[in-house]
Amino acid sequence: MSAPARDLGPIIGPGHTFETVTDKIAAVVLSETRKGWMLGFGISFVLLTIFLQCVAVLFVRGIGIWGINIPVGWGFDIINFVWWIGIGHAGTLISAILLLFRQTWRTSINRFAEAMTLFAVACAGLYPILHLGRPWLFYWLLPYPNAMGMWPNFRSPLMWDVFAVSTYATVSALFWFVGLIPDLATLRDRSTSKVGRIIYGILAMGWRGSARHWNRYETAYLLLAGLSTPLVVSVHSVVSFDFAVGIIPGWHATIFPPYFVAGAIYAGFAMVLTLTIPLRRYYGLEDFITMRHINYMARVMLATGLVVAYGYMMEIFMAWYSGNPYESFMVKNRLTGPYKTLYAALILTNVIIPQLLWFQRVRTNIPLLFAVAMSINVGMWLERYVIIVVSLHRDFLPSSWGMYAGTIFDYGTFIGTIGLFLTLLFLFIRLLPMISIFEMRTLLPEAKVKEKHA
Repeated sequence: MSAPARDLGPIIGPGHTFETVTDKIAAVVLSETRKGWMLGFGISFVLLTIFLQCVAVLFVRGIGIWGINIPVGWGFDIINFVWWIGIGHAGTLISAILLLFRQTWRTSINRFAEAMTLFAVACAGLYPILHLGRPWLFYWLLPYPNAMGMWPNFRSPLMWDVFAVSTYATVSALFWFVGLIPDLATLRDRSTSKVGRIIYGILAMGWRGSARHWNRYETAYLLLAGLSTPLVVSVHSVVSFDFAVGIIPGWHATIFPPYFVAGAIYAGFAMVLTLTIPLRRYYGLEDFITMRHINYMARVMLATGLVVAYGYMMEIFMAWYSGNPYESFMVKNRLTGPYKTLYAALILTNVIIPQLLWFQRVRTNIPLLFAVAMSINVGMWLERYVIIVVSLHRDFLPSSWGMYAGTIFDYGTFIGTIGLFLTLLFLFIRLLPMISIFEMRTLLPEAKVKEKHA
């Protein structure tokens, strides 16, 4: 049995006041640029240029530069699309659902996770557009009146993705920005640069912290949280329909929507931990992102990881129980076929290694927990590879069989989107507070005293 959470310390370190909380978090933005940040941003930007180069070649030569073929018409583009969408789910879960349930431990990580959501969705949204072949005509996917009399095919699951992902991105961006407004006003008042005061002042939208402002802010924040909550379930369920509505063995399964949602939260929390652990250490934020937060995130990963493992077991069970020879062959192909090494690596990284999270000693060991989170990041990518490629490469007829392998442009585009994600993340850390200042101050003892006597 794990020890009670109270043994892991408070949600915020002792000895802090309103001023010290504000000073320490705002200092990350308002102080001199650190050399470590410059190094990280430089590496990320180099990776981003690889993405730009691959996209330029794609525009000139077409999608034939990728490894897609017949029968594997979907390759790295859809694998990475689903992977990035999954990573974006943790931010909405932490911010919206935990806010509605009044979980105060979300406060230290919600701002960072919300930003991660936006950047991951931005990376994901690029892949379907690039996969179109003529990406400059992506607006044809939108139902707008036009002289050609053309209308999108709403029976296509990829059309469902357009609406689900765009809605998710819009609501998440609004939720993130509304939560930033009080902190933008703080940066406006503390910035020593005239340009900074002007920019932060415009973004703060005239915030003065009056009772009317707070009342409207809290109303808008709760409404957006209520809108965001069903999106956590609906968006990745819609993404799973890309596969579940097909007849390909390994895709045609009713378990896909809950299985994909759990996997998305699983991957999202793993990425939050992967990024939080080094940033927490580098910027000295151990008083704000405490071991209690780390432990809770590890527990959520363990719970969602068990749901994912259940999904793997049900795929095997239903293939046997259905008596369908094609479904049975799909499982046999995963276990003994040409991609068996990837499936074994998937089970190792996604199921076996995360079982270490049952032990609190592992959940509170930062280097070991970081390694487990990295294992899950790799495992969730392998899961999408197995679902898409291994299901497609051997169809119903042996005459439809073939092998798939990504090209240098597939890998370059994927690495480049990681560079895009990290570049946006480094800019966010440098220009905006990665931890909510005003929400952290509500956790202080003096805030609770004021609220009691109000």
